[in-house]
Amino acid sequence: MSKKVALVLGSGGARGYAHIGVIEELEARGYEIGCIAGCSMGAVVGGIYAAGKLKDYSDWTQSLDYLDVLRLLDVSFRLGAIRGEKVFGRIRDIVGEINIESLNIPFTAVATDLTNQQEIWFQEGCLHQAMRASAAIPSLFTPVIQGKRMLVDGGLLNPLPIVPVVSSHCDLIIAVNLNSAHQQHYQLPVIERPAAMKGRFDQIMTSLGSHLPSLRRKGGEDDPLLLEVTEPAVPRQPDLWLQEPVDPHGQQPAAAPQGDSAPKSASGSRVAHMAGPASLLELINQSFEVMQTSLSQYKIAGYPPDILINVPKRVCRFFEFYKAPELIMLGRQIARDTLDKYERGDR
Repeated sequence: MSKKVALVLGSGGARGYAHIGVIEELEARGYEIGCIAGCSMGAVVGGIYAAGKLKDYSDWTQSLDYLDVLRLLDVSFRLGAIRGEKVFGRIRDIVGEINIESLNIPFTAVATDLTNQQEIWFQEGCLHQAMRASAAIPSLFTPVIQGKRMLVDGGLLNPLPIVPVVSSHCDLIIAVNLNSAHQQHYQLPVIERPAAMKGRFDQIMTSLGSHLPSLRRKGGEDDPLLLEVTEPAVPRQPDLWLQEPVDPHGQQPAAAPQGDSAPKSASGSRVAHMAGPASLLELINQSFEVMQTSLSQYKIAGYPPDILINVPKRVCRFFEFYKAPELIMLGRQIARDTLDKYERGDR
């Protein structure tokens, strides 16, 4: 007898492709997905699945190479590096115009309302707009303006939205966490691609990040949405990340701590002395991912799912959207191992 599943799909940028592999493995084992709650890429994959178009979306994403992804980057220097009209326009073409209440299964997309500083659940209305708002990754995609609300990625407040499915009449709650700091033994499958094109892709993404503009208020204090863009006054200096810290009391560079004096994390482990993010875009999103990792742990502790599928966050960077084939394979592998363990009764 098949079990009915309430599926929770978390946020994590390009790692969200792993959700496709998880869903494929659930279906292959005969699990029935009774409802879905998703955040960011979890909302995109979940919404497309609920609309019955996941196969079309999967085929399209797996066909994308470096150049295809670059062609989808409609660059913007206003509240985000990318407008997102091209990529979400393609998603609209796949899904069509459909409202959430017309889907075959209940669906919730979670976004963040920056204006009112609160979590927003989309459970009715335009599916495409709900997915677009939920996936508006800060600094990467421009926000969605809805009346006086500015909507961005739900991962700011709830990267793993378990609460929307707690009251569902399903046998199991399965949550897919894309921000796991564990699962070190899993590696992303290797698919060979032209190294020169990868270098060009990374260069363009770094360039986008280094040219993110600063913002200043244009209107009065009562209207937080009236902003204008100003270009950075100081050119970016990427080598600053590689310089030794300067001693404030002298002229010589301060030596990096070594041995027992090296800084430690909260767990007591040594913190490696290493270069930081290559661009402002990566800096913002690495900070965002640190926050999401912590929030996800709180959500899991507060509402433990029956099955937790952990995808390690180290497997790819948030913007590597050309890695769909590898991430789908990895998602299916991790789901297979996790479900095997659950079905054997190993808790």
